[in-house]
Amino acid sequence: MSNDLFKYAIALTGGIATGKSTVCNLLKLHGFLTIDADKIAHKLLDENSGKIASMFGEEYVENGKVLRKKLGKIIFSNEENKLKLEALLHPLIKEEIVKESRVFENQGKPYFIDIPLFFEKMHYPISKSLVVYTPKELQIQRLMQRDNIEEEEAKIKMSNQMDIEKKKELANFIIDNSSNLKNLQNEVERIIKEIL
Repeated sequence: MSNDLFKYAIALTGGIATGKSTVCNLLKLHGFLTIDADKIAHKLLDENSGKIASMFGEEYVENGKVLRKKLGKIIFSNEENKLKLEALLHPLIKEEIVKESRVFENQGKPYFIDIPLFFEKMHYPISKSLVVYTPKELQIQRLMQRDNIEEEEAKIKMSNQMDIEKKKELANFIIDNSSNLKNLQNEVERIIKEIL
């Protein structure tokens, strides 16, 4: 893959429920282009629903759509299933991200690629990264509220990811989302000044 591919790209990452989507939306409001790896994954899941059904069972697909919550249960709790799904999806996700990036690179200005597992997987030669940071305790609370789950399940979901403190150390830019939306908006504006 050519090095000039992600010249203007900034990887946007963080932990589960740290507020990446909200930051992404705020960046879009400021006119930044963004690529969302999760959205691409959802689209690809449905496009490959036949493969999913034969890999994991018909009960995970309904009317050509993958039942993501149901599939998630056997993916998060089982390493082998997780690796099987990743082997199918990751190359396809990457292909799609590369395709969209080529279009964005032509504009010659910074854009963001929202990649939840950017540091865990390291599939992308993107030199700059932005981490949306929330202290762990708050992350657990937000995840419990968001997905309506118990603390135990929230911790299992989080254990699939690198510790948020470690991500914070690795990042070029950090957005602190441990307060309210107004504070988050200020953080986003501060980061935009740094980037531009």
